[in-house]
Amino acid sequence: MEKTEGYHHGNLRRAVLDAALAAIGESGPSGWSLRELARRAGVSHAAPAHHFGDKTGVLTAVAAEGFGLFARALEAAEGEPYGSGVAYVRFAVDHRAYFEVMFRPELYRVADPELTAARDRAGAVLAASGRKLSPGERDERTTTIAAWSLAHGFASLWLNGALPESRGEADVEVLAGEVLRVVFGGAE
Repeated sequence: MEKTEGYHHGNLRRAVLDAALAAIGESGPSGWSLRELARRAGVSHAAPAHHFGDKTGVLTAVAAEGFGLFARALEAAEGEPYGSGVAYVRFAVDHRAYFEVMFRPELYRVADPELTAARDRAGAVLAASGRKLSPGERDERTTTIAAWSLAHGFASLWLNGALPESRGEADVEVLAGEVLRVVFGGAE
């Protein structure tokens, strides 16, 4: 881009968030600067700081947006516990930049109202799925934590290429569903 001073951007917020997601995808959640985001978005170097305040503000917006998308993905699984686990993994694979920020609360403002609402919405879907996995004597909260840990751990292993299947032609959704069934038993 050439000189961008004085350029009026139609949707600065979206442009900066898209630039942040691209930067996170390339160098992680901390390997970039606001100045780099401005360059990527084609806006003045002061525009991201003016709109978001600082890098933490950008990451807070990324996490809030990510949790909103995540909640929708989980809701689409309609509370079916294995489906929710598979949706969790699919979200991580399809939205890696969001995923790399969302579960790192040291990167953003955890008390941000938009972020809190989206995170709580996603958490409610996870809790509902956990309740369905814990009939009988199992403690619902412990089962929810176990299912969450399994889905999150599986997603992280897949994304980092630690599973040989993630480097080949394996279907992440099929494998995630199989792993969930092995741990929690039963068929759908």
